[in-house]
Amino acid sequence: MIRFSRPRRKRDSTIALINVVFLMLIFFLIAGTVATPLDPDLDLVDTSALEGREPPDALVLHRDGTLSFRGVLIEPETYMDGRAPGPVRIVPDRNAAGSRLIEVTGTLRRLGATSVFVVTEKALE
Repeated sequence: MIRFSRPRRKRDSTIALINVVFLMLIFFLIAGTVATPLDPDLDLVDTSALEGREPPDALVLHRDGTLSFRGVLIEPETYMDGRAPGPVRIVPDRNAAGSRLIEVTGTLRRLGATSVFVVTEKALE
């Protein structure tokens, strides 16, 4: 008697892919809940209505090239006298000359500023 062999069915390879995707889904669901949520009674600060102002400890470079500190005209040498070496912030006017800004930052660095941060409109928002 001759036996007929049935063709073997190949196992579907998408089952393994579905299992991997399912395990990844479970992993991300668990990993996403590990961080403790914020207190539901907490109201976060709304900063959308804040008016942009220069930091109070920053030098202001005006359009005409003059410097002021807290509303008083000042020279870089006077500003750095009595200050410990450290970073300095400067807020330039949009229409101030770039050469004057470079001159002022170079002078501040020579007088002991470890770094000079130029505060821009994006930083004030």
